[in-house]
Amino acid sequence: MIVVTGATGNIGRTLVPLLATEGEQVTAVSRQPQPAGLPAGVRHAQADVGNAASMRPVLNGADALLILLGGELNGHGENPEALLETAEAAGVSRIVLVSSQINATRPEAPSHTRLRQFEAAVRESGPDFTILRPGGFASNAFAWAESVRTRRTVLAPFADVALPVVDPADIAEVAAAALRENGHAGRTYELTGPEAISPRRQAAVISEALGEELAFVELSREEAHAHMAQFMPQEVISGTLDILGLPLPAEQTISPDVETVLHRPARPFGEWVTRNLPAFR
Repeated sequence: MIVVTGATGNIGRTLVPLLATEGEQVTAVSRQPQPAGLPAGVRHAQADVGNAASMRPVLNGADALLILLGGELNGHGENPEALLETAEAAGVSRIVLVSSQINATRPEAPSHTRLRQFEAAVRESGPDFTILRPGGFASNAFAWAESVRTRRTVLAPFADVALPVVDPADIAEVAAAALRENGHAGRTYELTGPEAISPRRQAAVISEALGEELAFVELSREEAHAHMAQFMPQEVISGTLDILGLPLPAEQTISPDVETVLHRPARPFGEWVTRNLPAFR
């Protein structure tokens, strides 16, 4: 059995049906009641990855576990060892952790201290492990959906700074491979898209897909900070804006790891837009 935490997020929504299609017995974990649309045969468990006691019955009989910290769990919670000891006691033999590229490029960043703690704990734990370090998500463009729908406008800072954003579906497929296949134990994969693309160019791709012209309004750093504060923890905002506005060379580098694992190129931003175009109509 494979246990997937964060099952209702951008990665989990793709990963759970992917695993089910491959014939795996899957338990989808979320902090909310059972979501609609789970594939037939997938078990749902309401539990909190940040609370090892709630995960204990979920992990009984599991062979593999995907750990994905969402929202405020990136900032605080139990020691990672509590969850990992619970997983080991339950007989979990394989763990895949979704971390972040920033732990390689900015290892002192205070915004990702907890993820670094999880990385260290996973490396020291008993089960085989794989660590995924994605860069920025293509799905961050959902933040523009409302303004595109209502005003045909994209508002974003650092209009012409390009980063190789990764499609969450690629992260899900790499996670599925690491959860199901041998050969990934002890590996750390940095996951990016196939091209560096700026916010202005992302807006143009959405415009082309819609067949309608979109206005682009470049926000100042201060304006972007105020907007992000509506949905992002304060301790994460400054670090995120540093990456968006002043990326290090390593953060603009295209990683081969998606193609190495999946034996195909990473999906471009335009493919993510095509799949998610209804959000912008």
